[in-house]
Amino acid sequence: MLNLAVLLEDTARARPDHTALVLGKERWTYGELNAAANRVAAALVARGIGDGDRVALSCPNLPYFPVVYYGILKAGASVVPLNTLLTEREVAYHLRDSRAKAYFCFEGGAELPMGERGRAAFEATPDCEAFVLLTEDPGVTSGSTAGETLAQFTQGHSDEWATQPAAETDTAVVLYTSGTTGQPKGAELTHSNLVHNALLCVRLFDTRPHDVQLVTLPLFHSFGQSVLMNAGFAVGSTLVLLPRFTPADTLALMERENITVFAGVPTMYWALLNHPDADRRDLVKIADTLRIAVSGGSALPVEVLTAFEERFGVPVLEGFGMSETSPVATFNHLDRPRKPGSIGLPVWGVQVRVVREDGTEAPVDAPGELWVRGHNVMKGYLGRPEATAEVLDAQGWLRTGDIGTRDADGYLYIVDRKKDMIIRGGFNVYPRELEEVLLTHPAVSLSAVVGVPHPRHGEEVKAFVILKPGSELTEDELIAWCRQTMAAHKYPRIIEFADTLPMTATGKILKRELTREGARQ
Repeated sequence: MLNLAVLLEDTARARPDHTALVLGKERWTYGELNAAANRVAAALVARGIGDGDRVALSCPNLPYFPVVYYGILKAGASVVPLNTLLTEREVAYHLRDSRAKAYFCFEGGAELPMGERGRAAFEATPDCEAFVLLTEDPGVTSGSTAGETLAQFTQGHSDEWATQPAAETDTAVVLYTSGTTGQPKGAELTHSNLVHNALLCVRLFDTRPHDVQLVTLPLFHSFGQSVLMNAGFAVGSTLVLLPRFTPADTLALMERENITVFAGVPTMYWALLNHPDADRRDLVKIADTLRIAVSGGSALPVEVLTAFEERFGVPVLEGFGMSETSPVATFNHLDRPRKPGSIGLPVWGVQVRVVREDGTEAPVDAPGELWVRGHNVMKGYLGRPEATAEVLDAQGWLRTGDIGTRDADGYLYIVDRKKDMIIRGGFNVYPRELEEVLLTHPAVSLSAVVGVPHPRHGEEVKAFVILKPGSELTEDELIAWCRQTMAAHKYPRIIEFADTLPMTATGKILKRELTREGARQ
């Protein structure tokens, strides 16, 4: 029997007075965090919610998230973390699709009224039995018109709780995919999936009890959950929570809290490098304290990686994963040569193949789809056997939808997402390759390349470009430069300058929105 909640419980038993969470001036010890999760578990079971049930959670990076997350697990139920930016309609869809029995939702504020949206979605979902409001003031026990507060829900329940046993193959967490193709699907991750992933992260990043980890990645996403929260709690690290990423707040916390571990997506690294007030911080102190930086979520441009390492004096480990792989599948290692631009080697206990369209193994340096097999692969998509069969074969291989290559040393490289590939006049064009080249132009700060409809070529290559502050460049000048640096079938014929690019809550550039925008023009 194995329950993911053991990662918190064992540390709380061994180091109850050690600081687990930091949010501003607020400090939580491991003993306090575990006791609060116990009260949530007891309250859920008292309402008849537990073994085999699913419970949804909408919450930014606040102490509420781990309290409720591990409380749900301790009750024997499965956690369904929801993106905090979902609309009322989208929340209702997720509650219905997951068949959630209860829903914990942070109240939010005027800018993002999560509580109002969540309550309306709950009322539109008859099978969801309980709505619990996570209030800004955790002590609120009455007076809320939006629903029962967490303080009310857990009132009178004991700090002591015997965690419900779970089989290794039982579902611990249901993570919904972004829904870029069709409706979002819930990837069922088992207790075994997530315990193994947390422990291999401890081993991979040499996570230590005295580490202080900055958590600006949203905890509702698999990256933040496994790499930071679950791995950090497994060894007793301190997690410094940042509910919303800004480069200014991130740099301030790195300096004030003596951060040793930072994990982010590429756009976060780019924002930290380009923040105009960065030089006002004590970068020497930050660099002296920072031990390791981790990048995932999407490909990190080599230019950004090398610039960050030079400025902050810290190794950046890049890897690859997805919700369906819990998420870590490959990574560069601290104790082995790192190759900029590579997603590294398969992690412990995981196999990766590079497969061509005909199902054969791709030779060295030739592109193919990445297939993954191991303890990290999901059991399937909740309630969708057909969709599961499309990506999981009988031997347990997961088709990732990512195009990659393998070099002679076994290191893997992401070429691009299969669905992002552009076919121009019969030639395959991989946007990531062009984005890397564009970043070498002295005036270019960030770029995103997409395909737009074209009557003769089928698709044309278009680049959205953010210029560096103070730089001046025309579309014709940049196209001419691209023509000199890229093959004739690859270089973008259309360039649009922008001040910002649309991004998800996790910091990924929304290529589908850019594609739609490009198609309208």
